[in-house]
Amino acid sequence: MQTSLFTFTGKAANMIGYYRDGKHYFRSMPASVRQTAATKRAALRFGAASKKGRLVRSAFADALDIPYDGSHINRLNRLLIKAGREDNAALAGFRFNQRTGTDRFFYSEPTLSEDGILHIPAQELPQFKGITAFEVKVIAARISFGERRVVRTDTAMITLDTREAFAGAALDVDVPGKGTLVVTLQVRGMNGNAPSNNRKYLAADIIAVKEPETAQVFHRPSHGQQAALQERLHAILDASTQKQAQQGQRSQANHPRHVIQRE
Repeated sequence: MQTSLFTFTGKAANMIGYYRDGKHYFRSMPASVRQTAATKRAALRFGAASKKGRLVRSAFADALDIPYDGSHINRLNRLLIKAGREDNAALAGFRFNQRTGTDRFFYSEPTLSEDGILHIPAQELPQFKGITAFEVKVIAARISFGERRVVRTDTAMITLDTREAFAGAALDVDVPGKGTLVVTLQVRGMNGNAPSNNRKYLAADIIAVKEPETAQVFHRPSHGQQAALQERLHAILDASTQKQAQQGQRSQANHPRHVIQRE
Protein backbone atom coordinates (compact mmCIF):
# COMPACT_ATOMS: atom_id res chain seq x y z
CA MET A 1 0.00 0.00 0.00
CA GLN A 2 1.17 3.53 -0.76
CA THR A 3 1.81 5.47 2.46
CA SER A 4 3.54 8.59 1.16
CA LEU A 5 1.89 12.01 0.94
CA PHE A 6 1.82 11.92 -2.87
CA THR A 7 0.15 8.88 -4.39
CA PHE A 8 0.16 7.82 -8.02
CA THR A 9 -1.42 5.44 -10.51
CA GLY A 10 0.25 4.04 -13.59
CA LYS A 11 3.90 3.33 -14.31
CA ALA A 12 6.77 4.92 -12.42
CA ALA A 13 10.21 3.44 -13.08
CA ASN A 14 9.83 -0.29 -12.39
CA MET A 15 6.69 0.17 -10.24
CA ILE A 16 2.97 0.20 -11.14
CA GLY A 17 0.56 2.20 -8.98
CA TYR A 18 -3.14 1.36 -8.85
CA TYR A 19 -6.28 2.29 -6.91
CA ARG A 20 -8.61 -0.26 -5.32
CA ASP A 21 -11.35 -0.06 -2.68
CA GLY A 22 -10.52 3.52 -1.77
CA LYS A 23 -6.80 2.92 -1.27
CA HIS A 24 -3.67 3.32 -3.36
CA TYR A 25 -1.34 0.36 -3.89
CA PHE A 26 1.76 -0.38 -5.91
CA ARG A 27 3.57 -3.42 -7.19
CA SER A 28 6.76 -4.09 -9.08
CA MET A 29 6.71 -4.74 -12.82
CA PRO A 30 7.63 -8.25 -13.97
CA ALA A 31 11.13 -8.55 -15.40
CA SER A 32 9.77 -10.25 -18.54
CA VAL A 33 6.51 -11.60 -19.86
CA ARG A 34 6.50 -14.89 -21.73
CA GLN A 35 3.72 -15.53 -24.21
CA THR A 36 2.92 -18.79 -25.90
CA ALA A 37 1.56 -18.92 -29.46
CA ALA A 38 -1.95 -19.43 -28.05
CA THR A 39 -1.75 -16.42 -25.72
CA LYS A 40 -0.42 -14.27 -28.57
CA ARG A 41 -3.36 -15.28 -30.77
CA ALA A 42 -5.78 -14.57 -27.91
CA ALA A 43 -4.20 -11.15 -27.41
CA LEU A 44 -4.58 -10.34 -31.11
CA ARG A 45 -8.24 -11.41 -31.08
CA PHE A 46 -8.92 -9.31 -28.00
CA GLY A 47 -7.19 -6.30 -29.53
CA ALA A 48 -9.17 -6.56 -32.77
CA ALA A 49 -12.47 -7.02 -30.92
CA SER A 50 -11.71 -4.12 -28.58
CA LYS A 51 -11.04 -1.74 -31.48
CA LYS A 52 -14.18 -2.88 -33.28
CA GLY A 53 -16.29 -2.52 -30.15
CA ARG A 54 -14.94 0.99 -29.55
CA LEU A 55 -15.93 1.91 -33.10
CA VAL A 56 -19.48 0.58 -32.60
CA ARG A 57 -19.88 2.46 -29.31
CA SER A 58 -18.61 5.70 -30.81
CA ALA A 59 -21.13 5.41 -33.67
CA PHE A 60 -24.06 5.61 -31.25
CA ALA A 61 -22.62 7.51 -28.28
CA ASP A 62 -23.95 10.95 -29.25
CA ALA A 63 -27.40 9.78 -30.33
CA LEU A 64 -28.32 7.41 -27.49
CA ASP A 65 -30.32 8.98 -24.66
CA ILE A 66 -30.23 6.13 -22.15
CA PRO A 67 -27.49 5.46 -19.59
CA TYR A 68 -25.28 2.48 -20.37
CA ASP A 69 -24.97 -0.31 -17.86
CA GLY A 70 -21.50 -0.90 -16.45
CA SER A 71 -21.03 -4.19 -18.29
CA HIS A 72 -21.73 -3.12 -21.87
CA ILE A 73 -18.06 -2.73 -22.88
CA ASN A 74 -17.03 -6.19 -21.72
CA ARG A 75 -20.23 -7.77 -23.08
CA LEU A 76 -19.66 -6.25 -26.51
CA ASN A 77 -16.00 -7.31 -26.57
CA ARG A 78 -16.90 -10.90 -25.64
CA LEU A 79 -19.53 -10.97 -28.37
CA LEU A 80 -17.07 -9.78 -31.01
CA ILE A 81 -14.32 -12.17 -29.90
CA LYS A 82 -16.70 -15.10 -30.20
CA ALA A 83 -18.03 -13.95 -33.58
CA GLY A 84 -14.63 -13.41 -35.21
CA ARG A 85 -13.40 -10.57 -37.36
CA GLU A 86 -15.72 -10.99 -40.34
CA ASP A 87 -19.06 -11.77 -38.67
CA ASN A 88 -20.67 -8.36 -38.26
CA ALA A 89 -24.14 -9.92 -38.21
CA ALA A 90 -23.45 -11.12 -34.67
CA LEU A 91 -23.99 -7.53 -33.50
CA ALA A 92 -27.74 -7.87 -34.10
CA GLY A 93 -29.47 -8.40 -30.78
CA PHE A 94 -26.90 -6.65 -28.61
CA ARG A 95 -28.45 -4.66 -25.74
CA PHE A 96 -26.88 -1.45 -24.52
CA ASN A 97 -29.05 -1.84 -21.41
CA GLN A 98 -28.72 -5.47 -20.36
CA ARG A 99 -31.75 -5.34 -18.05
CA THR A 100 -34.33 -4.31 -20.65
CA GLY A 101 -34.78 -5.03 -24.35
CA THR A 102 -37.03 -3.46 -26.95
CA ASP A 103 -39.14 -6.64 -26.93
CA ARG A 104 -40.61 -5.35 -23.65
CA PHE A 105 -42.38 -2.63 -25.63
CA PHE A 106 -43.16 -4.39 -28.93
CA TYR A 107 -44.62 -7.89 -29.01
CA SER A 108 -44.15 -7.95 -32.81
CA GLU A 109 -40.57 -6.93 -33.42
CA PRO A 110 -39.61 -4.27 -36.00
CA THR A 111 -37.87 -5.41 -39.18
CA LEU A 112 -35.54 -3.70 -41.65
CA SER A 113 -36.46 -4.20 -45.31
CA GLU A 114 -33.96 -4.40 -48.18
CA ASP A 115 -34.68 -0.79 -49.19
CA GLY A 116 -33.64 0.53 -45.78
CA ILE A 117 -37.11 1.06 -44.30
CA LEU A 118 -37.70 0.07 -40.67
CA HIS A 119 -41.21 -1.34 -40.29
CA ILE A 120 -42.90 -1.49 -36.88
CA PRO A 121 -45.99 -3.75 -37.24
CA ALA A 122 -49.41 -2.71 -36.00
CA GLN A 123 -50.00 -4.16 -32.55
CA GLU A 124 -51.46 -3.56 -29.13
CA LEU A 125 -49.01 -1.61 -27.01
CA PRO A 126 -48.33 -2.83 -23.45
CA GLN A 127 -49.52 -0.75 -20.52
CA PHE A 128 -47.18 0.22 -17.68
CA LYS A 129 -48.06 2.12 -14.54
CA GLY A 130 -46.91 5.72 -14.82
CA ILE A 131 -46.05 5.41 -18.53
CA THR A 132 -48.27 7.29 -20.98
CA ALA A 133 -46.18 7.12 -24.15
CA PHE A 134 -43.21 5.45 -25.83
CA GLU A 135 -40.53 7.61 -27.39
CA VAL A 136 -39.14 5.53 -30.25
CA LYS A 137 -35.84 6.56 -31.78
CA VAL A 138 -34.07 4.80 -34.64
CA ILE A 139 -30.33 5.38 -35.03
CA ALA A 140 -28.68 4.21 -38.24
CA ALA A 141 -24.89 4.26 -38.53
CA ARG A 142 -22.79 3.45 -41.58
CA ILE A 143 -19.51 2.01 -40.25
CA SER A 144 -16.44 1.15 -42.32
CA PHE A 145 -14.73 -1.51 -40.21
CA GLY A 146 -11.96 -1.84 -42.78
CA GLU A 147 -11.09 1.86 -42.56
CA ARG A 148 -11.95 2.00 -38.84
CA ARG A 149 -14.25 5.00 -39.09
CA VAL A 150 -17.89 5.95 -38.75
CA VAL A 151 -18.96 7.19 -42.17
CA ARG A 152 -22.31 8.72 -41.25
CA THR A 153 -25.07 8.55 -38.65
CA ASP A 154 -28.73 9.53 -38.95
CA THR A 155 -31.76 9.35 -36.65
CA ALA A 156 -35.55 9.31 -36.86
CA MET A 157 -37.99 9.55 -33.95
CA ILE A 158 -41.70 9.15 -33.23
CA THR A 159 -43.79 9.21 -30.06
CA LEU A 160 -46.53 6.61 -29.51
CA ASP A 161 -49.41 7.26 -27.13
CA THR A 162 -49.93 3.98 -25.30
CA ARG A 163 -53.59 4.86 -24.69
CA GLU A 164 -54.35 4.90 -28.42
CA ALA A 165 -54.46 2.12 -31.00
CA PHE A 166 -51.18 1.72 -32.86
CA ALA A 167 -51.59 1.13 -36.60
CA GLY A 168 -47.89 0.59 -37.33
CA ALA A 169 -45.13 2.87 -38.57
CA ALA A 170 -42.38 2.97 -41.19
CA LEU A 171 -39.15 4.93 -40.75
CA ASP A 172 -36.57 5.56 -43.45
CA VAL A 173 -33.18 4.83 -41.89
CA ASP A 174 -31.04 3.92 -44.90
CA VAL A 175 -27.76 5.84 -44.64
CA PRO A 176 -25.86 5.96 -47.95
CA GLY A 177 -22.12 5.48 -48.08
CA LYS A 178 -19.40 2.88 -47.82
CA GLY A 179 -19.47 0.32 -45.02
CA THR A 180 -21.84 -1.77 -42.91
CA LEU A 181 -25.23 -0.39 -41.90
CA VAL A 182 -25.90 -0.95 -38.18
CA VAL A 183 -29.35 0.01 -36.88
CA THR A 184 -30.17 0.57 -33.21
CA LEU A 185 -33.70 0.95 -31.85
CA GLN A 186 -34.10 2.98 -28.66
CA VAL A 187 -37.33 3.10 -26.65
CA ARG A 188 -37.93 5.30 -23.61
CA GLY A 189 -41.03 5.11 -21.46
CA MET A 190 -42.46 8.59 -21.01
CA ASN A 191 -44.64 10.12 -18.32
CA GLY A 192 -46.03 13.14 -20.09
CA ASN A 193 -43.01 14.90 -21.60
CA ALA A 194 -40.48 13.47 -19.17
CA PRO A 195 -38.63 10.18 -19.71
CA SER A 196 -38.71 7.58 -16.97
CA ASN A 197 -35.67 7.23 -14.74
CA ASN A 198 -36.40 3.54 -14.24
CA ARG A 199 -34.10 1.28 -16.28
CA LYS A 200 -37.02 -1.13 -16.76
CA TYR A 201 -38.51 1.38 -19.20
CA LEU A 202 -35.32 2.28 -21.07
CA ALA A 203 -34.03 0.09 -23.89
CA ALA A 204 -31.60 0.32 -26.80
CA ASP A 205 -30.88 -2.73 -28.96
CA ILE A 206 -29.00 -3.26 -32.21
CA ILE A 207 -31.84 -4.74 -34.26
CA ALA A 208 -30.34 -5.02 -37.75
CA VAL A 209 -27.01 -5.24 -39.55
CA LYS A 210 -26.89 -4.84 -43.32
CA GLU A 211 -23.70 -5.48 -45.27
CA PRO A 212 -23.00 -3.51 -48.47
CA GLU A 213 -24.17 -5.33 -51.58
CA THR A 214 -21.45 -6.69 -53.91
CA ALA A 215 -22.43 -6.97 -57.57
CA GLN A 216 -21.37 -10.17 -59.30
CA VAL A 217 -19.24 -9.45 -62.39
CA PHE A 218 -19.35 -11.69 -65.48
CA HIS A 219 -16.45 -11.34 -67.97
CA ARG A 220 -17.20 -11.81 -71.68
CA PRO A 221 -14.46 -13.87 -73.41
CA SER A 222 -12.12 -12.06 -75.79
CA HIS A 223 -12.06 -12.63 -79.59
CA GLY A 224 -9.17 -15.14 -79.34
CA GLN A 225 -10.94 -17.07 -76.61
CA GLN A 226 -14.12 -17.19 -78.70
CA ALA A 227 -12.24 -18.69 -81.69
CA ALA A 228 -10.63 -21.33 -79.47
CA LEU A 229 -14.02 -22.21 -77.97
CA GLN A 230 -15.55 -22.61 -81.44
CA GLU A 231 -12.73 -24.94 -82.56
CA ARG A 232 -13.17 -27.00 -79.41
CA LEU A 233 -16.93 -27.21 -80.02
CA HIS A 234 -16.44 -28.40 -83.62
CA ALA A 235 -13.97 -31.05 -82.44
CA ILE A 236 -16.48 -32.34 -79.88
CA LEU A 237 -19.25 -32.49 -82.50
CA ASP A 238 -17.01 -34.34 -85.00
CA ALA A 239 -15.99 -36.87 -82.35
CA SER A 240 -19.63 -37.39 -81.42
CA THR A 241 -20.60 -37.97 -85.09
CA GLN A 242 -17.82 -40.52 -85.59
CA LYS A 243 -18.83 -42.37 -82.41
CA GLN A 244 -22.46 -42.61 -83.57
CA ALA A 245 -21.33 -44.00 -86.96
CA GLN A 246 -19.16 -46.64 -85.32
CA GLN A 247 -22.03 -47.69 -83.05
CA GLY A 248 -24.27 -48.05 -86.10
CA GLN A 249 -21.75 -50.28 -87.88
CA ARG A 250 -21.41 -52.55 -84.85
CA SER A 251 -25.18 -52.82 -84.60
CA GLN A 252 -25.45 -53.97 -88.22
CA ALA A 253 -22.70 -56.56 -87.72
CA ASN A 254 -24.43 -58.01 -84.67
CA HIS A 255 -27.86 -58.08 -86.34
CA PRO A 256 -27.45 -59.09 -90.03
CA ARG A 257 -30.42 -58.83 -92.41
CA HIS A 258 -32.36 -62.02 -93.17
CA VAL A 259 -32.76 -62.58 -96.97
CA ILE A 260 -35.79 -64.52 -98.08
CA GLN A 261 -35.25 -66.41 -101.29
CA ARG A 262 -38.24 -67.22 -103.43
CA GLU A 263 -38.37 -70.40 -105.36
